[in-house]
Order: sequence, then C-alpha cells, then structure tokens
Amino acid sequence: MTTADFAAFSNNAVMFASIVYVLAFVAHVTEWATGRAVTVTEVTEVAEPEAALVGGSPSPAQAAPRPVDEDHEERVDKWGRIGLALTVVAVLLHGAALVTRGLGADPIRVPWGNMYEFTLAGSFGVGLMYLLLGRRYHLRWMGLPVTAFEVVVLMLAGLLLYVPAGPLVPALHSYWLVIHVAAAVVASGAFAVGAIAAVLFLVKDRAGRRGSLRPGGYLDRLPELNALDRLSYRLHAFGFPIWTFAALVAGPIWAEYAWGRYWNWDPKEVWAFITWVVYAAYLHARATAGWRGKAAAVIALVGFATLLFNFVGINFFFGGGSLHSYAG
Repeated sequence: MTTADFAAFSNNAVMFASIVYVLAFVAHVTEWATGRAVTVTEVTEVAEPEAALVGGSPSPAQAAPRPVDEDHEERVDKWGRIGLALTVVAVLLHGAALVTRGLGADPIRVPWGNMYEFTLAGSFGVGLMYLLLGRRYHLRWMGLPVTAFEVVVLMLAGLLLYVPAGPLVPALHSYWLVIHVAAAVVASGAFAVGAIAAVLFLVKDRAGRRGSLRPGGYLDRLPELNALDRLSYRLHAFGFPIWTFAALVAGPIWAEYAWGRYWNWDPKEVWAFITWVVYAAYLHARATAGWRGKAAAVIALVGFATLLFNFVGINFFFGGGSLHSYAG
C-alpha cells in the first residue's frame, strides 16, 4: 500500500468508527430506555391451598420467589452487551485510523502533528481508558456518555479540524514528541473519564435533592453517589502523575531540544501548568481537607475545562502568537 492508500484508509476508518460509535450509543440508549420498566422486582408466590390447609411445607416456588421480570432484565442486559461490543469495535477502528494516519504521511511518522491528529489521539485515549478500566470498575453504565462524547468529538474533528496527512514541521522531529504526547493522551483519557463521573455525580445529586430522580431511570440506576465520587477521584489520581510527567518533564525537555529553552512562557505551556495546578489543588483538597462530593466534583470539572482550553482554546485565541501554532 502507498502512503495515499494508508491516508485514505485512515479517513474511512474514522468514518466507520464514528458510525459504530453512533450504533453503540443507540444500543446504550435502548438499554436504559427499556430498563426503566424494571423498577421494583415483583415477586409472585404460587399458592397451594391444600398444603396451606394441612400445614404442609411450602413448595419450591414458595420457598424461592421468582422475579417476574427476569426475561425483561435479560433483554436489557443484552442491549448493554451489544453496546459494549460495538464500542470495542469502534475503538479498534479508531486505533486503526490513528495508526494508518501516521503511515499515510511521507515520511512515515507518529500520528499527532496537528490539531486534527491530536483530537483523534485524545479521543482514542478516552475510549481506550473506558474499556481498560471498565472490567475492573464495572463501568458499562458509563457507555452512554462515553459513546456520545466520541461521536461529538469525531464529528467536530472531521468538520472543523481536518487537514490532509503531511510531513511534520521541524519542531516536531524529536522522539520526545512520542513520549510527551503519548503521556498527555493517557492522562487526558483518565481526566475525561473522571470528568464524566463527576458530571454524573453532580446531575444525580441535584436530581436527588430536587426529588426528580425517576425510579428505574438512567440516573437512578447509576452507582451510588459515594461510588461515583470515589471513581472520579481514583481516575484523577491515576492521571495526575502521568500529566505531571507529560507537562512538566517531557514537555520542557522537548522545548529545550526544539527551541533551546526549557520554558518559554508560551500560552500552551502556561495553560498546561494551570491545568496541573488545578488538578493538584483538587487532589490535595480531596485527600487532606476532606473535600468530597459536590465541591470536589466542581474543582475536577474546572480542571477539565482548563485542559480543554489548553487543548483547543489556545489555538483559536492565540493562533500564530504561540510557539505551538503548528498544532492549529
């Protein structure tokens, strides 16, 4: 295959990944929509008048009441499994698109040389993080917001950020590019999944306080608030040291290699540091001051907002005034 073939394959893989993400989203919507009917487990007991009259032992049906909605719950679970399987397929296609994007450049390179490619890599990190942690922490309930996130991000990337595959600019010819961006992608994936958990915590907490939590609805069937809070904290605690390495170690080393200085007070460098400070404040407050629940979730989302601004906003608001303008 030629580089043009690989580039075309990448574009098609992104398209098909987007379609499969949409199908996974629809499957999860169906899962939660049909699951609303399973609110309270109904139990039927088979009465045996003769046994009752003579004081006989209860039948097996009486001793072990059977839920009447077992078949319904199986159908709900089936839709959830379909959504998860489709998400696995979509992430594989997403990864293939990322790899062939690099193979589609001449010369062959890592696939993160501009904003379009950074967006592909970052959103792939979110999907991969969800799948890797999903089995350990039983995160299938997060499939709905994760697939929605992937659909929106890939759509915006294709419509607003797409550029043809091409060679790297001189500043990117360094193996520190691989280390710096790979670490940032992993950390950003953890922060994004943690932010989703924080958003769900706030929404469920607000619905509970207002008395609008529908029995059997999506929010009602999410994990308890304490579990959402702990999950968000663990994800941020996992991502923070990786972000520290990416932003404050690998990034400055790469800057010295590319521009002759470890720190240039470039807008992207400054906002990477601001992101680090906010997440450090979140983890410190959560671990030492006992800030849990709503306050901690708000700080976590402020940190994710600074991450998004560093990722996208710098290029739109500062443009050519940034040493990182090649990422636009």
